[in-house]
Amino acid sequence: MTQTKIFMFREDMPEYGKDEYITHKNIKEKIILSKQFQTDIAKSAISVNTAVILPTGLGKTIIAFLVIAQILPKKILFLAPTKPLVMQHYESCKMFLKIDENKIVMLSGSISPKKRRKLFEEATIVISTPQTIKNDLENELYNLDNFDLVIFDEMHKAVEKYAYVEIAKRFNKLILGLTASPGSRKKKINQIFENLKIKNVESRIRDDIDVKDHIKDIKLDWIKVPMNEDLRKVQKPLHDLFLEKVAKLNKLGILTYKKPDYISIKDILGARMSIKKRFGRSPYAFATYNNQAVLLQSYHCLELIETQGIESFLKYIEKFKEKKKLSRSEQMFLKHDLLKKGIELAKKDISLSHPKLNVLKKIVEDQFKKEEDSIILIFTQYRNTIDSIENTIKVIPQSKIHRFVGQAKQGTVKGMNQKEQKEIIDKFKEREINILIATSVAEEGINIPNVNRVIFYEPVPSEIRGIQRKGRTGRSHIGEVTILITEGTRDEAYFYASTHKEKKMQNIVKGMR
Repeated sequence: MTQTKIFMFREDMPEYGKDEYITHKNIKEKIILSKQFQTDIAKSAISVNTAVILPTGLGKTIIAFLVIAQILPKKILFLAPTKPLVMQHYESCKMFLKIDENKIVMLSGSISPKKRRKLFEEATIVISTPQTIKNDLENELYNLDNFDLVIFDEMHKAVEKYAYVEIAKRFNKLILGLTASPGSRKKKINQIFENLKIKNVESRIRDDIDVKDHIKDIKLDWIKVPMNEDLRKVQKPLHDLFLEKVAKLNKLGILTYKKPDYISIKDILGARMSIKKRFGRSPYAFATYNNQAVLLQSYHCLELIETQGIESFLKYIEKFKEKKKLSRSEQMFLKHDLLKKGIELAKKDISLSHPKLNVLKKIVEDQFKKEEDSIILIFTQYRNTIDSIENTIKVIPQSKIHRFVGQAKQGTVKGMNQKEQKEIIDKFKEREINILIATSVAEEGINIPNVNRVIFYEPVPSEIRGIQRKGRTGRSHIGEVTILITEGTRDEAYFYASTHKEKKMQNIVKGMR
């Protein structure tokens, strides 16, 4: 019996030197360079549910298109967690595949149900966020019976109640999962595999012999920034409030196992379950829940003051004024004398900027001196910090700045719709914008090949998010990543936590071979 090759390569292409391109009846000519590890993984993924775990920049999406090419003309569902990523996959389908473009559709909740059903039934490739598909399946608008492949991009999200889990339950044919960062807990990774019915794992790390020639180095450095004394004066009353609430919970047998300054956000959130177990519906429970909620608020304010600055802290407090009705714990928080003292000190010196801002400005200036046509991606955890960053670096002559945020409205600040997000990314790629200040919406999967430097305004405790941020550079050339850390604050704790988890994840990925 003769075995048919899945992919054929063109070898006689003198005008392209040594480059070889994938040749396949469903892939456009001279469009996808042949890389042996990608075709090997794709061949493996054709016949069994497969998780592809690759460092960013190694072409997980290309592997998806090699699998799609083999499945066509059967129907394919391509899922991604964000609308910018959905748009990117839609454009890539048109770029790479030999298929009538009318047979490639994007679905979203903004399309009427009647039209969505028609598009879903008539399309060959459907690209969507999972929530839209999950809702339609639950409402029996359509089903997946006629589909032969579902691709779950950023598959690490397939946990708990995320829409990927429900969609996978309803699908019994070929599944392909893609991620650069499955997480650092083996139990969670196994749960993802179980939720997506994964039977085969194709994983690589940066040093593997078959991929190391296809990946660019990323130079990583971190800068510790001392917190100035004026900022510490604002911090102190909030820290006292934090300690007061910790002491109250300690007295009741909650949060007793850690020193106050080692308590994490996870510990505080977990305290609610401890309260429920200890007090049930007793009279103590309600007051204790309020103390836990105020502790959470004070923790968040400390994080803003330490890692973002006074402006972000005051904007956060202002959000409470926009609410029509405050909860009992919010009223307790806002009436507390220590919070009032912190607000008073902050307003007294509202022009006081976080010391990170001057360091950030110097990094950007030095980058433009080194490479005048650089493009720079700055990540910040909070939208409220974007104004401070923009105001600091817009004075740099070469700067052409824009913000990049999600669609949701936050308070009075509007989000960016899908069209606006695409326009901004296109301008960034073309260098009409050379500094993008982005929140988490830019972390996952957005392909901006030539970013010269990625700057974290603050570390993130999640190894998954850290890897995603770093992966926005080092694609077509050596990339540089700089992480700003406020000394002696939660920044340091988050940085070390993320670094530890990332090393742990690498060891787990190695063990999956």
